Order: sequence, then C-alpha cells, then structure tokens
Amino acid sequence: MASRRTHRMLVSAVAGGLFALGVVAPGPAAAPLPRAARADGDVAPVPREPRPPLLPADFRGTGRYIVRDLGIDVPFIWQGRDGNSQMIAGGPEDPIWFTNLIYENTLYTLTYKWPNIPLFPPRACSKIPGFFNRQIFNDKLKTSRFVGPEILQGEKDRHVDHWRVGVVGGSTVPGEFFRFPIALGDIYVDQHDPSRWWQVLQFGLQNLFDPELDEWFTMDTFDHRPGVVTLPDRCPPPTS
Repeated sequence: MASRRTHRMLVSAVAGGLFALGVVAPGPAAAPLPRAARADGDVAPVPREPRPPLLPADFRGTGRYIVRDLGIDVPFIWQGRDGNSQMIAGGPEDPIWFTNLIYENTLYTLTYKWPNIPLFPPRACSKIPGFFNRQIFNDKLKTSRFVGPEILQGEKDRHVDHWRVGVVGGSTVPGEFFRFPIALGDIYVDQHDPSRWWQVLQFGLQNLFDPELDEWFTMDTFDHRPGVVTLPDRCPPPTS
C-alpha cells in the first residue's frame, strides 16, 4: 500500500485503507435461516446476506504480500492489540519493506524499501492528517457490498464470503454526473466468522508506487490472540 509523497493506507484494511485490529472471540454461530412456507405446505430457507467484514481489536496473522506486475511476493505480518494494528510487508533483505499502522487514533505509513525509490535519505514516516481508528474503519466496512460465497483454493481450501468496498470521488447522485474511483477493495472473510480475514485485493490511488495501482495479501494464519504493535521511532507522535 504505497503512496507518492502522500500516504499509503490500509483497508484494508483496507482499506483499504488499512488495518487495525481482550481477545475477540469468533462471532456466534449463525442463527437458523428464516423459512418461508411453500404452496404445498413445506418450508424452504430464505437466503439472507451474511455479516460484513469486521476488523477485530486483537489478532495476529501471517501470510504473503504480493504485487504481481512487479513479481513481488514477500512475507506479510498483520497484528492488532487493543484496537491498534500494524501491517508489515517484507523486510531488510526483500525488494520491498514497509509498515502501515492504525495507532492511537492516527494512521501511519512508512516505506523503507520499494523499487526505484532511493534508500537515502531515508523516507519520512507519513502521518495521515485527521482522526482515524478501528471504529471508523469498521463503519466503512459496513457499507461493503456482498459479492457471494467462494472457495479460496490452496494448500487448504477456505470457504469465504467475498465483499467489495470502494471510495468514489464526485457526485453521489445516481445518473450522468462526474465521479471517479479513488480506492477499491475485495475482502474475503471466513463464512462463519467475518472477523477472520483470509485475503484482500486493493486497487487505487493509495498504491501509486506500483504502476498497476494494485496489491493483494493472502493470509496463511489468522487467530484472535493479541498481537504486537510498535510505532517506529521515526514516526511523529499520534493525534492527541
């Protein structure tokens, strides 16, 4: 999630924007589907939309961060504690290395390494102006559109719900009015627990370091134990 001179956000998130995340237990088992009477007296389940994605307060996950057009596939860590959260993609020996945080009501991004970005002088930590926290992120996730149930195939097939959330600039009135996409995220969460994230694809202006403006990460592990969130020394103090 990179930006040119400005900022890189997570969903995302996530959000794209970004991320964030006591132990938040998996959501309660889904209630039985309501049933509708048929003409012959039988009843049939009435489909209903599942719960939207939710970023938990405490969690830890590992996976891979991938930028296909650059051939980049590096380790990815995403952790949350007490509502703060941190993503770390890559490391000193990888072609890219950055971290994004939601920390004490503030959104941060710090790029250590990226192709064609000089290492020296080191890039400053960007503190995104304004108030931002996990609650704001989750409120945005509530506007996600349900795409449908899917199966992510891999070493272990995962049954997920696919959601799409976007940020669009311009008119919000239907019809022939000027508008333009700013960010788009496809989020894949566990069908039984929407606070367990398995994959995210992001596209938009937050990825300006990448020519194709996209990135995605896929998780190998994700559980609801408090993680470790550390604000880098070069980052300015959080919003008061």
